[in-house]
Amino acid sequence: MTEELKPAARSLALLARKLERACGSLSLAQYRVLALVAAGDERSSLVAERLAVTRPTVTAVVDGLVERRFVAREAVEGDRRSIRLRVTPAGAAALVSAETAMADSLDDLFAGVTDRDALIRGLTELHAAWIARVGARLGAVQA
Repeated sequence: MTEELKPAARSLALLARKLERACGSLSLAQYRVLALVAAGDERSSLVAERLAVTRPTVTAVVDGLVERRFVAREAVEGDRRSIRLRVTPAGAAALVSAETAMADSLDDLFAGVTDRDALIRGLTELHAAWIARVGARLGAVQA
């Protein structure tokens, strides 16, 4: 079975690069963080867990998003040590723009696939399986 999956792994790796180019001014890491914050993950520690990266890695990405005014850090009322992340209107616009550009990029590529609908269903199922796996490990996920 592993040999059969190697072409799929290659394709996904190449697709990641294509999607990153389509994101425009956002890196794929910035897109992932922005999407999770927009979906309701308000704490850097939770974002790091969901992405399976270290907190300092997420902090560096969030710093860049804050600098670009796509994300704001806000104090949590009643907890002086906690910081909540919030997507700004500019961040929401950047997220919509990136997702539209990525979808357009995939649409162009998928035009050459024999069964486009089956491919989209498969990718949608893959997304759901990933969410379920992360959800089982960390708790309910919004995505």
